[in-house]
Amino acid sequence: MAGGINSNTEDDDLVENHEINVTPFIDVMLVLLIIFMVAAPLATVDINVDLPKSSATPQPRPDEPLYVTVDKDLGVAVGNDKVAQAELGSVLDRVTKSDKETRVFLRADQAVSYGDLMNVMNQLRGAGYLKIALVGLEGPLPAASGAAAP
Repeated sequence: MAGGINSNTEDDDLVENHEINVTPFIDVMLVLLIIFMVAAPLATVDINVDLPKSSATPQPRPDEPLYVTVDKDLGVAVGNDKVAQAELGSVLDRVTKSDKETRVFLRADQAVSYGDLMNVMNQLRGAGYLKIALVGLEGPLPAASGAAAP
């Protein structure tokens, strides 16, 4: 209550009560709880997938990662040195000292088509480098446009 009953009938002023009325607060919290209880199941993915379990520990990041870069003109670079696509395997063997277990970080320009990127990945696999990691930027996704990308 906002005021108390005063036993003094001569004074019409009510004595103020300095307590917080928590009933509206509880009502709002219950409504929010119901909204989240209804919305939470709608936010889950509907595709059921049985993911395999792994007991592997996360791999440490290498001190000097090996980057293979494909630019928009389909030029290939190992580290900062441009190489011909036909020589990619031999250059990687020279840089890694023929260690086929080296993880290769593959970067590509957005303008590079999926097929061209797959050709470079197939060259890496053909050279024996099976540990390939794709590199991308972290951050918000660009807004979707009405037209499909080429």
